[in-house]
Amino acid sequence: MNLIITCSRHLEEEASNEISKILRELGDTSYAVEISSFSGIITVTTVLNPLLVVNEIRRIILDEPWSVRYCHRFIPIQDATETTIENIVRSVQNLVKMMKPDDTYRITIERRGSHLSSKEVIDSIAKNIQNKVSLEKFDWNVVVEILGITTGISVLKENDVVSTLKMKRDLVE
Repeated sequence: MNLIITCSRHLEEEASNEISKILRELGDTSYAVEISSFSGIITVTTVLNPLLVVNEIRRIILDEPWSVRYCHRFIPIQDATETTIENIVRSVQNLVKMMKPDDTYRITIERRGSHLSSKEVIDSIAKNIQNKVSLEKFDWNVVVEILGITTGISVLKENDVVSTLKMKRDLVE
């Protein structure tokens, strides 16, 4: 899994078809799309760089805003691991190496199907990152997407996650 997509509940099939079409247009013929056991969540494995896929989706939405109807958010995933605090912390430690010493960060946890405490996960991650925390104006967002026994993790810039609803709203204004 290197891409998580959100959609409206009960429209997972339509959203799966939509992302499949986009991936084929981008040249990936060996992708895998899986409707998760969580309503409104689809996971994707693509041979393409997920950050580039999300940037292309952004371009598509800017060119033709209503061509993407079912997928709402596109979240690139840089690492997937088994859902334990130790594995999550280890993964984050590997990914935050790209941060410069004066960069700021925030941690975003989306927890589905897990009894792990969000606070405990955040505290365990934060004590291993030397940089300053900034919840409002940050350079990096440490994204932890817990989907039951599997967790997707990324260290992203603010614009690396695409929200189709927000983009369309901004285009109308």
